[in-house]
Amino acid sequence: MHRLGNAKRFVVVMVSCPTLLVARRITRHILDRRLAACVNIIPGIESNFWWQGKIDRCREHLLIIKTADSHFQKLKQAIIAIHPYEVPEVLALSLASGHTPYLEWVLQNLISRP
Repeated sequence: MHRLGNAKRFVVVMVSCPTLLVARRITRHILDRRLAACVNIIPGIESNFWWQGKIDRCREHLLIIKTADSHFQKLKQAIIAIHPYEVPEVLALSLASGHTPYLEWVLQNLISRP
């Protein structure tokens, strides 16, 4: 297994989707390209947000994507290319810590592993 050094960094990326079909399509798109090792789909969240000068609310599905930060830019581009929203949510949260065997598994399942 690849040994993790202190310089190895990982991110969890959150993406909201309008339908389960869109969530699954984006998930498959990024997994097929090995830009992420794992994607969780949390169905049926309620989002409340400002849009076009007023507060809006809708039901969405949340993707929680695990990847290395070195893959984030390509991942973001892949998501934006097929996401139906005018302004899709693509947020990367840096990990403070993690279970080393899991993080090694993440690296093993990414293209061009760092």
